Amino acid sequence: MNGIFPADGLAANRTLWDARAQAHGTTPNDVLYDVDSFLAGRQTLFGIELELAGDVAGKDVLHLQCHFGMDTLNWARLGARVTGVDFSSTAIGRARELAELAGLTADFIEADTQNLPSGLAGRFDLVIATYGVLCWIGDLEAWMRGAAMALRPGGTLVLVDLHPAYQILASYEPLVADRPYGGGQPQREVVKSTYADPDLPMTAQEVVQYPHSVGEIVTAAAGSGLIIDWLGEHTEADFPGSRILPEEPDGTRRFPFGDTYLPILYSLRARSPRATTA
Repeated sequence: MNGIFPADGLAANRTLWDARAQAHGTTPNDVLYDVDSFLAGRQTLFGIELELAGDVAGKDVLHLQCHFGMDTLNWARLGARVTGVDFSSTAIGRARELAELAGLTADFIEADTQNLPSGLAGRFDLVIATYGVLCWIGDLEAWMRGAAMALRPGGTLVLVDLHPAYQILASYEPLVADRPYGGGQPQREVVKSTYADPDLPMTAQEVVQYPHSVGEIVTAAAGSGLIIDWLGEHTEADFPGSRILPEEPDGTRRFPFGDTYLPILYSLRARSPRATTA
């Protein structure tokens, strides 16, 4: 990989996410970040991560790439002691404000998830990252090492993300695939909108994304010392961020391909080895 890309990509991507953190939840057509309904008690978490995480009451949870904190704070509503990490200072500032408005206790830390602070080491029962996560990560192995580092012995990583087979799509009708399935090589593009409100005008931003195959993700998790006990591939999704695909009458979205469906999401659960006793 050309050595200019990681630092350059990080700066470009931070600019994008600073802008998104400022915009999200501020417009009436935002389909994901309705702040008023969240403050009224709306649950923003989905079934896959809830099932894989299990009962979080009384547990220490680290949420990676937490954006401005809605999901983080919903884990707190379920009884967890939560810490959110994001590289956007704008997102972290808004997350702290949202926690105060919601009357919820949470810690929010500004940091790159490829270089987590050493003070997080061994502090968490559960590390969680969901939806649109690893495509922004140039150093997949460093991300996995950081997640593993933060876990206590026996702790669990839960990762739910867009499937690489879905992320190759530029459009579904017509079917256009314009990205590699994996390999991690930087893919540059100019972004002029946001998934939460596509009609919201935003300043064009150059970003860099990194395609990682399922095999590369699993290998990186195993290479960090984690023990994988679940890998799922999901052919339907009920979150509105996948609007490139047709919506079914039941509100779910699927990726039709011939007589079958290709996966939209994958889910991974991996555990930190338990400490051995002498």
